[in-house]
Amino acid sequence: MGDVTYYVVPGLNELKHMDKVAIGVPIDNTAIYLLDQQFRPVKSGDVGELHVSGLNLAAGYVAGRDPDKFVENPLAVDPAHAKLYRTGDFARIEKGILIYEGRTDSQVKVRGHRVDLSEVEKAVAAIEGIEKAVVLCYNPGEMNQSLLAFVTTNTLMSEHQIEAILKEKLTSYMVPQVILLESIPLLVNGKTDRQALLKLYENTNNNGHSIHEVEMNYDGVCPSQKEAAKVLFETVASVLSRSARGVISVNSNFYEIGGNSLNSIYTISKLNEQGYHISIGDFISAMDLGEILLRMTSDTKVYTQPPAYFSEPLKPGYKDIATDMITLSFYHKADLEQWILSELSEADYRELIDAIWEPLLEKNLSFVVKSETGKIVGVALNFDARDEPEVEIKSKLTVIFEFLEAIEGPIRDNQLPPGKGVVLHAFMMATHSSLSPKENVAVMQFMEDEVLKLARERNFTGILTTNTSPLTQQLGTNVYQYQNMCDYQVNQYVASDNTKPFGLAPDDQRAIVHWKPVK
Repeated sequence: MGDVTYYVVPGLNELKHMDKVAIGVPIDNTAIYLLDQQFRPVKSGDVGELHVSGLNLAAGYVAGRDPDKFVENPLAVDPAHAKLYRTGDFARIEKGILIYEGRTDSQVKVRGHRVDLSEVEKAVAAIEGIEKAVVLCYNPGEMNQSLLAFVTTNTLMSEHQIEAILKEKLTSYMVPQVILLESIPLLVNGKTDRQALLKLYENTNNNGHSIHEVEMNYDGVCPSQKEAAKVLFETVASVLSRSARGVISVNSNFYEIGGNSLNSIYTISKLNEQGYHISIGDFISAMDLGEILLRMTSDTKVYTQPPAYFSEPLKPGYKDIATDMITLSFYHKADLEQWILSELSEADYRELIDAIWEPLLEKNLSFVVKSETGKIVGVALNFDARDEPEVEIKSKLTVIFEFLEAIEGPIRDNQLPPGKGVVLHAFMMATHSSLSPKENVAVMQFMEDEVLKLARERNFTGILTTNTSPLTQQLGTNVYQYQNMCDYQVNQYVASDNTKPFGLAPDDQRAIVHWKPVK
């Protein structure tokens, strides 16, 4: 397949002022489609994956390579357009012209946030002294996922110096691990050999899950703590794996060497499995691994400053901040929504909160969380599971709620105690986007504790909730010992219109229905 679109540049002056690359319009005998993940046309102005059909489309790649790139065209009315080619490019239409919006494989999730690798790459390349930069994600979606920047320079700069500059330019979750190279490997066509870079990273880090790929320094560990220190350091090394930054020692801060909200909970769980019981509060409030080690080995209770948070019931004046937190957490970071994001907008969440706000205030089961300065940093929305409001939602969010009802409903109706005032439904939780990973875990734990407290004070028998994020699943299962009532593979869900809205989700993406008796 050759060129499939063209764009006539009015003049050099216009070209200089273009923020995005214009793809233009299709050539003759060619059709261009902007589709979502279910191969449905996106709304006008929205971003979709660019697909091509027409007379100049090949039957496939040589030797049958990448057959998933060539698919049947569900929208075809002309046999000449029966096949589609998936370009892997994002685009949108602006004033009748296709505008390039990046690669589909450049969008990854880091700590729950969507990150465009090309944007990170631009930030790295803009640093003075950087000759070339390539930003990739190693093992996207896995526990040992790493954001990597392979760079060449024309000045004497260390990897840590470059990372320090990036910390000033980017939000924390977008800062990559920098790897200096003498040259960037290329394919025969002159393009960057991305697989070679990832392989280089993997080989450099000992090609496997060995904990010895991370350097550990036991200086400062007293003899009586040696065994516990070995467990702690090796557990941290195995959890962080290739994403570990720097040496693991008593002076290392877990979050500064690669830790985040999810793998901190996983680390605590792994330590508990090995007989070292340390609370989330003790872990996240520790200044370094040495302090964690002390709390693991001390015979007496090590005093931990309790989180400086307090809760307040939902009030009318909290609507805007609560709506903002729900919108940012779920539209930008939620695990289910990412598969139908092209059909959603931030306004859909505002419509949802508008519809349920008065019932939330009336039932008085929801609350916000404030820091010691009075800043609202979290919100928890709860309902009586058998006294929830009937609201009409017109947006694609109905897909999410139909899915949740499909897996929660049978459990609520057939396996849990009957009656109103019995089952508290933990409906939605969100935290402020400004929180660090450490603060995020602390606020999430505080909200979980407050929901348990609320359920007991209001004489509920237990709490029902469905967790779709790995962090809340870890908290529910490993920390709060919620009962696992259903573990559902989300890509198997068939909606009422016989589509699979989450069909492109990986097999290991789960939705877990949890139940916690409180009496």
